[in-house]
Amino acid sequence: MTRSFDFRTFVMENIPLIGLIVLMAAVSLYSPNFLTVDNLLNILRQTSINAIIAMGMTFVILTAGIDLSVGSILAFAGAVCASMIAADTPLIVALLTTLVIGAALGAASGSIIAFFGVQAFIATLVGMTMVRGLVLVYTDGRPISTGDFDVANSFYEVGGGYIAGIPIPVVIAGVVFLACWYVLNYTRLGRYVYAIGGNEQVAQLAGVNVSRVKVIVYAISGALSALAGIILTARLESAQPTAGLAYELDAIAAVVLGGTSLAGGRGRITGTLIGALIIGVLNNALNIMDVSSYYQMIAKGAVILLAVVLDGRSKATSK
Repeated sequence: MTRSFDFRTFVMENIPLIGLIVLMAAVSLYSPNFLTVDNLLNILRQTSINAIIAMGMTFVILTAGIDLSVGSILAFAGAVCASMIAADTPLIVALLTTLVIGAALGAASGSIIAFFGVQAFIATLVGMTMVRGLVLVYTDGRPISTGDFDVANSFYEVGGGYIAGIPIPVVIAGVVFLACWYVLNYTRLGRYVYAIGGNEQVAQLAGVNVSRVKVIVYAISGALSALAGIILTARLESAQPTAGLAYELDAIAAVVLGGTSLAGGRGRITGTLIGALIIGVLNNALNIMDVSSYYQMIAKGAVILLAVVLDGRSKATSK
């Protein structure tokens, strides 16, 4: 017996995608240049960093947690990577070391949350503050240039290069998306992440090692933040001590816009990617319209509020 198509359910389940399509259609009517290949690739390049951070944030929020330290980890990872590149460290060593540092910083927050019972908001707020302090100490408040030699030139390609006409950061974001999608949908870790977010006590009784999963989840968030820091540093050819400020807000916004519940246990990584694209398209559209950056913040906040309200309504109708 076939199930009848429920248009209302379809719309409620695909609000992020429908919103993205409507937004792109509206902007293309305002500016014919919006749908040019160059502009679309620019949007994807600009979105890639936030998308990578947001995918890590999705793991955290699915467990009913939050990670406010991602921007600070991005900045510290970028500073460490830039100094290693400037010291002519082999590229692969610099990249792997930076990713390990990011994962370790994330795991430290996860350990505080999992083993000491500190709320995620407080633990990662402390992490955000302390790591930002580490950035300023490490850089002495000044940018760190990657230099101008073979390793530095190769490093630049990570953030500014192309593969078959597609920006490398976009390719990296695509690979990260596929990896996260697979983990959340086809691995035991993914099932545990959803189980913990749905009901942590029940997951514990079912034999899930909740503490270990939380540490892994925050380590993933930290590693992906470090990856974003690598890309940003490579593109700028320097590490800025102020890099990553308020990036945690854009990442959380992308996750929420994508339909992931802040209460945990419900959401999709595809939604997060769409949410990041919505923010990228919105930023690009407001720039095309020559809207002041101050008003851009207001517009972004309004869109996020709308997403949260719609999320609340969809949960209410699903009960």
